[in-house]
Amino acid sequence: MHPEIQNMREVALVYLDRSGGLQKFVHDCKRYNDSKQSYAVYRFIISINPSDIAELDATLGNYILHNPLQAAQIFQSVCFIAIKTLSLIEQLETEAQISILLKPTHLPPLPSYVLSLSAYPFNYTSQRFYMSEGIVIAMGTVTKYTQGARFLCAEETCPFSEGFRYIRVHCPGATESATVRTDFVCSLCSSPLQEDMKFRVLGDKQIVEMIDAKILNALKGYSNNKSHFRIQAFTVFLRDELANKMTIGNHYRIIGIPACVQNGLQATACIEVNSIQLCKPNGPSFLSDNFKYLLSLTSSSCWRFTAVLANIFASQVVPPGTYNTLKLAILLSLVQTCEKENADYLDLLIVTSDTLVIDRLLNYSLCLLPRGIRHPPSSEIFPSVSKDKHGTGSASIQACSAVLAKGGVCYIGDLSSYKKDKLELLQSVLESRTTTVFIPGKKYGEEADQQVTISVQTNFWSFVDVDSSSKKHIQKENFLIGQMDMSLIPANLVDVFGLLIYNEFPSCRLSSPLVHHILKKAINPEAMLYKVSQQFRTQDYEEFILFAKNLHVELSSEAENLIQGYYLASRRVRRDSVHGSTLSASALKILISLSKAHTKLSLRHTVLQEDALIAILLLESSLTLKHGTSALCVAPNSVFPFDLSDENSLQQRDIYLMQCHHELLKFIAAYGPGIHINANEE
Repeated sequence: MHPEIQNMREVALVYLDRSGGLQKFVHDCKRYNDSKQSYAVYRFIISINPSDIAELDATLGNYILHNPLQAAQIFQSVCFIAIKTLSLIEQLETEAQISILLKPTHLPPLPSYVLSLSAYPFNYTSQRFYMSEGIVIAMGTVTKYTQGARFLCAEETCPFSEGFRYIRVHCPGATESATVRTDFVCSLCSSPLQEDMKFRVLGDKQIVEMIDAKILNALKGYSNNKSHFRIQAFTVFLRDELANKMTIGNHYRIIGIPACVQNGLQATACIEVNSIQLCKPNGPSFLSDNFKYLLSLTSSSCWRFTAVLANIFASQVVPPGTYNTLKLAILLSLVQTCEKENADYLDLLIVTSDTLVIDRLLNYSLCLLPRGIRHPPSSEIFPSVSKDKHGTGSASIQACSAVLAKGGVCYIGDLSSYKKDKLELLQSVLESRTTTVFIPGKKYGEEADQQVTISVQTNFWSFVDVDSSSKKHIQKENFLIGQMDMSLIPANLVDVFGLLIYNEFPSCRLSSPLVHHILKKAINPEAMLYKVSQQFRTQDYEEFILFAKNLHVELSSEAENLIQGYYLASRRVRRDSVHGSTLSASALKILISLSKAHTKLSLRHTVLQEDALIAILLLESSLTLKHGTSALCVAPNSVFPFDLSDENSLQQRDIYLMQCHHELLKFIAAYGPGIHINANEE
C-alpha cells in the first residue's frame, strides 16, 4: 500500500474520533446489526469540516475537496476495518458493501469553489465539490432509484457465484442504467453476471430545477440596473434523506458534485447535492441620514413622518404631492411583506382611469423589494404540473409568479383581463393563502392521485380600468352614496382584497405638474426633476423598506380597543335584511395588518391609537367604495385632506385627523354599546 494512502487513513480515523463521527458511526452500525438482516449495501453519512481536517492533514483536506469520490474510499477502508475489528456488523462480508457519503459542512470562501451557470467555463467534469446558490423553480415528485445492487456469476462452479464480491453502488451523475446493467462479466471466469434482485437496495430520488437569484431582477417591472447577464436553470438531484428538504420558491445554498447526465441525444448539466442550507435575507441595520433627520423633524406628531414619506415617495415616476393615498397604501403593503406562515398580508386593488401612470408607479415600487415580481400575462400566476423533462415520466410542479414573489409582492396587472376560472382561483388563494396542485397518478406513472398544497406568502397588487370596464357591461343604477360600479369583478373577489383604492385622475390643479413631469421624463429619462429625488434616492427607499419590514411590532391595548370597537360598530351598521352584515370577517385582520404596517412605517414598535385611526380611515374609504357610505361617513380623501406644501398644512392635517378620531369615538359609542374606550380629553 502507498504510504500516503495509509497516512490519510490514519488521519481519517483520528478526525472521526475527535469530531464525534466515530461515535455516530458505531451507533449507525448498531442499527444495522440489530436488524439481523443481510444487506447488499450498508450506507453511512460522514459530516466533514474541511477547515478542521485540513489542520490535521493538508493532504487529506485537499483530497476531500478535490477528489471526493476517492476520499470516500479512504473512509470506506477505515470504516470496514473498524467494523471487523470491533465486530460491529456480523452480516458484513466485504469492503465493497460499505457506501460512504461525505457531507462537507462548508467550502472555502474562494471563487474557484463557486459554481454558476451564468459564468464561463462551466466545469462539470471535475467531479469535485462546488457551492452554488439559487431559487427552486420546479420540483418533481419523489421516485425510487437503485442505491446499491448485488451481482453473482452465472457459472455455478465459479467461486463468485455466491457471496458479496460484485457490488454496484450509485455514483454522482450516474443514471439507473449505469448502476444496474446486463453486460457485466465475471473477472475470474468471464461468465455474465446476474443481479440478485433480493438484495437490491432502493432509495428516494427527487429532481429539482434551480435558477440563479439574479432572475428576480429580470422579472421586475422596472429596474435601474442596465447590465446584461445570461441566466440558465440547472438540475439538482436530491437523494434519500435530502428528498423533500426543499420548498418551491425558496432560496438555497447547496454543496454538491456537478455531473453531466445523458438522456438520449440530450445532455443535461446537473448537481448531485450533498448538503442544503436555506438562505434568509437579512435586512440592513441602518437608515440613511436623511431619513433619520426627517424622523427627528416630524417627531412632534405620530402622523407627520408617514405623511411626508408618502408625499415625496416615487418622485422619479410621479410629482411629489400627487397620488398620496395610493402611495401611502403602497408603502404600507411593502413593509407588510415577510416569509412567515401566518403573516399579516396587505393586498391592493386600485380602481383608476389613468392606468399608464398607475402601472408605472406600481412597477417602480416593486423594485424596492428583493422579491417584487411583475406577472407576465403569458405564464401562470399559480403553480402548474408538467411531465419531467429528464425522461423519468414523473410529475414536475412548476413555480409561478406568486411563488417566486415569496416574501414580496406579485403585481398581476389589470384584473379585468383575466377569465372567470383564473379569478376564482385568485379568490381562493387570497382567502386561504394556499393553492392545491392536483397530480393525476395514471398520467404520471403513479398508483394513486396526489394533491400537493403549496403556501402562497406574498402580497398581491392589481388594478381595474374604470374606462374599459364601463364599456364591457351595462352599469347598474341602484348605487348607494359613495359606492363604485364594480360589477365587472366578482364581489367576493373584491372583498378579499385588503384595500380597494379609487384613484381619480388628478384634478386640473394637479394635472399640470403631472403632464410636465411625463414630458420632461420622456425627453430625458435620467433627469432628476426634483431636489427631493436627490435627497431620498431609490436605494435609500430600498434600505428603508428592508429595515422597516423587519421591525417587530405589538398592539397596545388602546389601539386594540379602538380597532375592535370600530369593527363591532361597523358590523352592526353595515348590514341588510337579506345578507346580514356586509363587513367580512377578514376586515378585522386587515385592520390589524394596516395598523401594524403604519407603525412599521413610522419606525416604532408599539401600535398606537394614531396608527389604528389611519388604518380605520383607509378601510372605511375602501368599504365605502364597495358597499356605500355608513354612519361614520368619512371623506374619500380622509387620510390626505390637504396638499402637504409646508409645516402649516401638516398642522392642519393633524387637527383634521384629531377631529376624525373624535368622530370615530362618537360612532363607536353610538353603534357599539358595551364598548368602553378611553378618550383623550385633549
